[in-house]
Parts: sequence; structure tokens; C-alpha cells
Amino acid sequence: MATSTQAKLANPVEFDLQGTLAGYWVAVLRVVTGYWFLHAGITKFAFVSGEPFSAQGYLVNAPAASPIQGFLVWAGQTPWLLEFTNFMIPLGETLIGLGLVAGALVRLASFFGGVLMVFFYLGNASWAHGLVNGDLMGLMLFVTLGVLGAGRVLGLDAILEKTELGKKRIAKFLLG
Repeated sequence: MATSTQAKLANPVEFDLQGTLAGYWVAVLRVVTGYWFLHAGITKFAFVSGEPFSAQGYLVNAPAASPIQGFLVWAGQTPWLLEFTNFMIPLGETLIGLGLVAGALVRLASFFGGVLMVFFYLGNASWAHGLVNGDLMGLMLFVTLGVLGAGRVLGLDAILEKTELGKKRIAKFLLG
């Protein structure tokens, strides 16, 4: 017979945060993090900023201390990859932000937000004052939101999980 602790550990992607102070706090973190990325993405679009976004300067001027400097410089000097990056960064940040604000596909949005934050953290490599900086804290926010399934609290994921598609095993890794 399994104890309640064993039963809870059997499915590590489910947490019951509904109606708790912790749940509401996670919802606040989700919306604030979503707004952060939504704003960052939207303001990179030419119709808002007045000029097209270009990551080239960031990429080719990556600090020598960056463990991925070679990749970033290569990406900044490779026309098709730079064009792809210039399209995907604003679009990705906007979609990640929308997903978090609405609480829809939160685990998927958190995964891709985490991927971006890893690149920003390693690419900036501003560790003169230690390894903990804003990029690492952003990464920690995305990991927290994804692990806790923050879309289940005051988010569309709570509704989506009640659908037939939402009951499939794969949905547990996308929704929440």
C-alpha cells in the first residue's frame, strides 16, 4: 500500500495550488513574468519601435568570457541565422509573454522562456559580481512557473486541462 507521500511523488508534474496563498502568488509571478516578456517582445517589432530589430550587435560583440561566444559570433555573422534570430526573438518573447499572461500552455512557454534565458545568461556573461544576475533570476522564474504548473491557477490551462485533449499524458507537459 502506497503512502500519500509516495502517491504524490508518483506523478511529479501535478501540484494542487488551487485556492491557496501560494497558488495566488504563483499566478502573480506568472502574470508579471509574462508581462516582462510580452513587453520585451512587442517593443522589438518595427511597428512599435520604428526600426527593425537586429540582434547582430549583441551576437558579434559577445564578451570573451562567454562560454558560447564562438557560437554567438558565428550566428551574428551568418546571414540566414541572423535573419531567423531577428524574427524569432521578438515573436518568441511575445508568444511566451502572451502564454504566461493568459495562463495558456504555461509549461511550453516556460520551457522556451527558459531556453532564451540560458542563451541570455551565457551570452551576457556579466559575472564580475558573481554568477547570480537578472538573467539567472529570469531563468529561475521560468523553471518555477513550469514546475509548479502556474497556468492552473487563474489561467486558461485550468480550463484546457478539463478537455479531452487536456487529459492526455502529453498535455501534462504542455499545460499547467
